[in-house]
Amino acid sequence: MKRIILTFFAVLAVAVGAYAQGDGKRKLTKEERKALEARMDSLDNARAVAAINDSAFVLEADEVVFKRGYTAHVSYTTNFVAVRGDEAVVQVAFNVPWPGFNGLGGITLEGNITQYEKETDSRGNVYVTMNVTGRGISARLFITLWSYGNKATVNIQQNFHSGKLTLNGTVVPVDESSVFKGTAF
Repeated sequence: MKRIILTFFAVLAVAVGAYAQGDGKRKLTKEERKALEARMDSLDNARAVAAINDSAFVLEADEVVFKRGYTAHVSYTTNFVAVRGDEAVVQVAFNVPWPGFNGLGGITLEGNITQYEKETDSRGNVYVTMNVTGRGISARLFITLWSYGNKATVNIQQNFHSGKLTLNGTVVPVDESSVFKGTAF
């Protein structure tokens, strides 16, 4: 009797294992994965271009490149460029013990946009140039949205100092962003 019960459970275990493998999702081939990634990148790029065209986007930066080429990885929630209509917020915040001008270890420029220009090249890269003028400082921004995905770069040139800063990150519509703005300068 024990032998019959053990055989029954063994056959049941094999049947369940075979059913689980047959019912599960199959793994994608390398070509299928690349095609899926290309479609996702195309969708991300279309959403980012639409947000730039609507002047309602946020470039969430996860990497900062300083004037002399030093690179630091930062949090996208506190390092961003946000554009909504004719107003913009440019914020950089570093993980340092000094609270900085914005209370987050950096500086926040909140102001009006002037000279907003958008251009697209033959490869699909989108270039945006604008001035942001705040209460005490102003800056000129050069944003490049690459044709693959929603990856972007912004070069920030301060107008009051020779400082230059580059942020690398992704462009998302303003309603999908989760950034935290510090105290504006």
